[in-house]
Amino acid sequence: MHLGNSFEEIDASVRQAGMGHVHASPYIVLAQLSLFDPTRAPEGGHTAWAYCHVPHGSEEHVLDLIEEKIERYAPGFREIIMAKSTMTAMDMERHNPNYVGGDINGGLQDIMQLYARPLVSAVPYRTSQKNVYICSSSTPPGGGVHGLCGYYAAQALFRG
Repeated sequence: MHLGNSFEEIDASVRQAGMGHVHASPYIVLAQLSLFDPTRAPEGGHTAWAYCHVPHGSEEHVLDLIEEKIERYAPGFREIIMAKSTMTAMDMERHNPNYVGGDINGGLQDIMQLYARPLVSAVPYRTSQKNVYICSSSTPPGGGVHGLCGYYAAQALFRG
């Protein structure tokens, strides 16, 4: 679920992050995956996962801003939280070095990057190893909850 009051608020939030600032009411991506996969939570319970855009390499903790935004749309949310786990953008990079600066998409995604990762190729899913292909948010069409990276990688593999 995407939480933003208006297009203007979402735009301002993303722009502020790009300019090195955390917006006072950041745009939030929120998921409650335990609704679809009960193994992601203790029996009888649920989990929620959320993030917002922050400046590249930020060490700022934004948990309060995220909770405030969720509370705005789901009053009482804070009262039912039993435990929390948080990470800054740099904590994300320390956890997974592929998340440079905390970027879960593996870095800049511009037209050049679409064809230059992991090697310069018209088939960006192919690697230098024969019959080894990759799919991730680092491959076209980039990050998102769409599964297209894997779909296109499989298509490329079948075409040989």
